[in-house]
Amino acid sequence: MSEGKLVKRFGTVAVEKGFINPQNLYEAVKIQILENLDNYDHRLIGQILLKLGYINTEQIKEVLKTMGK
Repeated sequence: MSEGKLVKRFGTVAVEKGFINPQNLYEAVKIQILENLDNYDHRLIGQILLKLGYINTEQIKEVLKTMGK
């Protein structure tokens, strides 16, 4: 493992910024896992949160900016 800076995941950053709460993230991760197990196309957590109405596109951009993406 490299000695680089630990990169936080999208959901963690979104919770820290107050855009979503841990329960929203849990629900999105659960959906992502179930879809993956059922062989659906993989969706990113941000896409799922957006579809659920828990986050908007500006907030997604802000999270990605914070993550350096």
